[in-house]
Amino acid sequence: MSSEKRRVSVLVCLLPVMLGMSGDRVEANDRETGKEELSKIVYHENIVYGQVHGAGLLADVAYVESKTPLPAILSVHGGRWRGGHKRDTSTIDVKQWAGFGFFAMSIDYRLVGCTLAPACYQDLQCAIRYLHANSKQLNVDTDRIYLMGQSAGGHLVSLAATLGDGPFPRTGGWEKASNEFRAVISLAANYELNTLSWGDIWTPASGDPIEARNQASPVNHVSKTMKPLLILHSDNDRSVPIENALLMVEALKKSGARHTFHRYPTAGHMQVTDEVIERAREFIDKHSP
Repeated sequence: MSSEKRRVSVLVCLLPVMLGMSGDRVEANDRETGKEELSKIVYHENIVYGQVHGAGLLADVAYVESKTPLPAILSVHGGRWRGGHKRDTSTIDVKQWAGFGFFAMSIDYRLVGCTLAPACYQDLQCAIRYLHANSKQLNVDTDRIYLMGQSAGGHLVSLAATLGDGPFPRTGGWEKASNEFRAVISLAANYELNTLSWGDIWTPASGDPIEARNQASPVNHVSKTMKPLLILHSDNDRSVPIENALLMVEALKKSGARHTFHRYPTAGHMQVTDEVIERAREFIDKHSP
């Protein structure tokens, strides 16, 4: 058996362990799920959604036990591609979103201090494919997969909305699976890398770094056919200036792309707050099939 087939077989075999009866369960208030009785939320930490050179790519997941497939929300943390993690304030609380009725997944990805860009983006793409490849076992409705990211994570999900695979080879596993999704929520994100003060952190191992940043800038790939995009940004964001977001908004308007923009005067470098969650859920409802 080839190494690729062995890797996929191992991951498939792990699914019953990752998502089986051994997981933590908590009771969810079903005002959120729309049911009168209490449901059970299953929660797992550090599941393996992919492998690169033998190292596991990890995620936390939570979901309500359901007889019907669930929409999925995939959360991507911030940290300028070199820090942050899947449980910090830039990410969703997967148990909370499970209570909303989602299969909720928050991922770690390879940071640039370990593996240079575009590895972090390739890992996000792997996570999307993981949901498709294992949708039956995970009980995920693949027509209702939503991406949500903050700061550098918002950049990654916005790049997915505009570029898809682009020129980057598929890594991590599930190479033949779909990477389709419904819509993107982008919070305090960067959309143009070459004019951003920390954009030079995105520097691949070879090639022209300026051209690489152009390739990785979502604003350069906006089109009318791209995925719907929600942008939330504050005027006093000191990490990603509002001008960076306004470039993206203007490009979206010119192309006729489906988008929603919420602008805040004094919210700073926004994290996942109650306000953000409310706007995100509104956007998801608007773009549900």
